[in-house]
Amino acid sequence: MHYIKIFTTILLVVIYHSGFSQDTLTKDSAVIFALENNYGIKVANNNVLRAKNNSSIYNSNYLPKVSANAGANYNNSNYDTEFQDGGSSTRDNALYNAYNASLAINYTLFDGFGRSYNYKILKETHKLSQLEARQIIENTLLQLFIGYYEVARLTEDELNLITFIEISENRLLRAKYNYDYGQKTKLDVLNAEVDLNNDKIKHRNIKKLLANSRHNLNFVLGRDVNIPFVVDTSITYTPALILEDLISRTKNDNVYLLQANKNIEISNFQIKVNKSGWLPTVGISGSYGYNKLMNDASFSIANSTVDGFSAGVNLSWNIFDGGLTKTRVQNARISVENSQILKEQTEQNLERDVRNAWEAYQNALFVLEAEGKNVETNKRNFSRSEEQYKLGQITSIDFRLAQINLLNAATNLNRAKFDTKIAELVLLQVSGQLLNAEF
Repeated sequence: MHYIKIFTTILLVVIYHSGFSQDTLTKDSAVIFALENNYGIKVANNNVLRAKNNSSIYNSNYLPKVSANAGANYNNSNYDTEFQDGGSSTRDNALYNAYNASLAINYTLFDGFGRSYNYKILKETHKLSQLEARQIIENTLLQLFIGYYEVARLTEDELNLITFIEISENRLLRAKYNYDYGQKTKLDVLNAEVDLNNDKIKHRNIKKLLANSRHNLNFVLGRDVNIPFVVDTSITYTPALILEDLISRTKNDNVYLLQANKNIEISNFQIKVNKSGWLPTVGISGSYGYNKLMNDASFSIANSTVDGFSAGVNLSWNIFDGGLTKTRVQNARISVENSQILKEQTEQNLERDVRNAWEAYQNALFVLEAEGKNVETNKRNFSRSEEQYKLGQITSIDFRLAQINLLNAATNLNRAKFDTKIAELVLLQVSGQLLNAEF
């Protein structure tokens, strides 16, 4: 039981120093960092903003078009004119000034409902971009917690190994004492030294993996990869998951299926947009014009001013366009059919994915329970081996074997804990429940 006390003491010391040397990255703060700084999420949010701008009334052709024009001409000329009756006229620096300005407005009253359905397409495209952003957020959060729990797993593995290094150091010290007093051979000391060195090598490798895992997680968070931190290694599992309930929720909440439904809506609107080519277009227009002329060179009119309003209604009807509109409508209907086929394929894929994820989750739960029992068995075995080793009833090799078995069992349990949580998150993502999950 001496080594169990050592384990508890070292664990508290390591946690104490880790807590004061590095900031703790909680699960909630990790989610906030990712939502604010992850590069993929930033791009997705910008795409949503762009789609929102496109769905504005300013991009819908519902508003009139107003244009203004103005101009001015200036001419300074010298004239020397001879008439048929023998007379003549000379004018120097004769000015010709002309000014004009106009304001015009055009508005489409009716375009076969094409404008209306185009506007609806823009609105639905905005909603589709939100679903695409949600898809990226879900994928990013899953990637985030795979990385987060990898850091947590390696953190606990390191703590376990530190404990076993302490055990190996005590074993080496005992072997040296026994050798000095002639109770053991030099071989026992050498074996203890080799085992201690192997434990230290394992520890160094874990530190490398842990550092790389922190770098990877920082990258997902969209921040400097060298920022040090520790994580919360506790795990909360979602209770009472039911397969049939998850399959039912998938049909309503899975983001890929929601996108498929949205694409069908957009394709149906596209048919109506193309059908508008068979209907007439009616528009109105109005304008105001102002023209002023000052002409010193004219023999009849020296100055004139003209201004006034005009208005009109125009109708255009493309009675036959060579079959272009018919072709567009037919192709749009094919697009709707393809969207329906893709939706059915997505539904089948998702049911398969949910069932596969469920099997992986159930297997992870079984492994977790089995590894927990293995740890308890190996703890009892190690405790008994420790007592027998102190009494000289077993060799150092047997004691080392019990130590390795306990370390492997603890490592396997540690991996099983986090693998089970990841399997749960994958299951929740496929069923469309990830954003409601307790991480």
